[in-house]
Amino acid sequence: MALVTDIKKPDGAASSLSGRNEAAHGVRRLLARPRKFGQFSLSRRMLAVNVLAVALLGGGMLYLDRYETGLIDTELQALATQGGIFAGALSEGATLEDLGDQPVLVPSLGQGLMRRLVEPTRIRARLFLPTGAMIADSRTMQGRGGAIQIQELAPPDDAGPGLLRRAVDWVSNLLRRHDHHPAYVEHVHATAADYDEVGDALEGHITRKVRSDLDGGLVLSAAVPVKRYKQVLGAVMLQVGGASLEQKVNSVRADILRLFMIVLAVTVALSLYLAGTIARPVRKLAQAAYEIRHGDGRKVDIPDFSHRHDEIGELSVALTAMTAAIFRRMDAIERFAADVAHEIKNPLTSLRSAVETATRVQDPKQQKRLMAIIQDDVTRLDRLISDISDASRLDAEMSRLERSPVSLAGMLGTLVDVQSTTRDENDPILEYHPLDEGERLMVLGKEGRLVQVFRNLIGNAASFSPPGGRILVRAERQGQEILLSVEDEGPGVPDGKLAAIFDRFYSERPVGEKFGTHSGLGLSISKQIVEAHGGTIWAENRRDDAGQVQGARFCLRLPAAR
Repeated sequence: MALVTDIKKPDGAASSLSGRNEAAHGVRRLLARPRKFGQFSLSRRMLAVNVLAVALLGGGMLYLDRYETGLIDTELQALATQGGIFAGALSEGATLEDLGDQPVLVPSLGQGLMRRLVEPTRIRARLFLPTGAMIADSRTMQGRGGAIQIQELAPPDDAGPGLLRRAVDWVSNLLRRHDHHPAYVEHVHATAADYDEVGDALEGHITRKVRSDLDGGLVLSAAVPVKRYKQVLGAVMLQVGGASLEQKVNSVRADILRLFMIVLAVTVALSLYLAGTIARPVRKLAQAAYEIRHGDGRKVDIPDFSHRHDEIGELSVALTAMTAAIFRRMDAIERFAADVAHEIKNPLTSLRSAVETATRVQDPKQQKRLMAIIQDDVTRLDRLISDISDASRLDAEMSRLERSPVSLAGMLGTLVDVQSTTRDENDPILEYHPLDEGERLMVLGKEGRLVQVFRNLIGNAASFSPPGGRILVRAERQGQEILLSVEDEGPGVPDGKLAAIFDRFYSERPVGEKFGTHSGLGLSISKQIVEAHGGTIWAENRRDDAGQVQGARFCLRLPAAR
């Protein structure tokens, strides 16, 4: 005999179930992929981010454009000042008056005086007449074989030896920006027309100029008029190479690079330290979770970082607690499955025996008796399957419990009114005694499930109460909790069974009650609902002064709504 049931689901439920199935399938696909720990290392990311920040800061500091511009302006100002001194000395010591009492610049005197003036400096000086002809150059000396050109050597580089100097040179070449300056051309027989600043100086103006040589270096020059009684007698042009400026800039860059290397080393060390204190523990926790998922989870120890007192420690504690809760839930499911199989097997065995016997019995009375047994067993199975289904759904429902304010005073008052209206003459009398006002008896929870708890407790008390007995329901506020109790006048709970009565399928029924009327899941479901609401439930016996049992009392505490 087979029982076929066709159950239709609403369209919304079907689509919701389909969505959950697709999500679960996606999670299974993700978990099934082979996992390579360290493939996307958090340590490397931390190191890269920290080093990048230091590199950007160091690179920005190496760009010394404003500092270099300030050095150029200072050098040009110094050249102009020295040019004024040279011009004053030449106008006093290298001029004579001609036949018309007009001052003129004497080339021979100017050459000697200018050479003595530039001797203690690294400046190149040239002297031009108003006609534009150059009559003196500090870098040219007259010898027996002709003119000798003096070449100035570059100053020694103090940027440091070896790798550091090469790094400084590479940065300097990379950041060099002299292309916008006009090119400097060295003329063998220079005239005033070759240099714009000299032409301006012969017109009475002090002019500065910046050029770049073939090597990319700077050439700074300043031209100052040589005057005598406000008459321009010539122009002196002072020139200096930019090697000393670049040396100063490179020296600063070398100091920045040294500091950058020190900061970089400290940053790498701190990044590795952070990786050791953050990334490695997280990787160990992930590895343990992976092994629990794909191996024998009970033999895998979750790394204990609770001593750290930080987020990693909290994660370790939470993961350990979650794993223990999962294993407890798995054990509970296994026990529940075994209990269900046992409880269903009993009526099935009785049903099979009755069916087999009914085929061989010819007596109509015995057949009628066997059919009654079959009907009772079917009813018992139906009740048992309904209770088991409710208990199975309860886990999932309580895990996503949506809480709302529930007035226990109103709920209990309604239950008492309904029972009083529908009670028979021999049924026990249900009384409700609230010890607090209704507003103080508020909890956050699901009203339908809380009603189920009190129906189970009141129904259990009614089944053990004598005819016409009294069931008393109390409720009172105690601090931040609400204490509720259901008392009866029955035989009480057997000694040693005060905790066992909340186990699944526990059955201790009154004498004379028909077998199979209750499934033994009512109190277990009630305990599960109360604990899901953050409360506790327990049973105790009511005793008189002589210690005699006067009945049972079921108590529960629920956190009050704030």
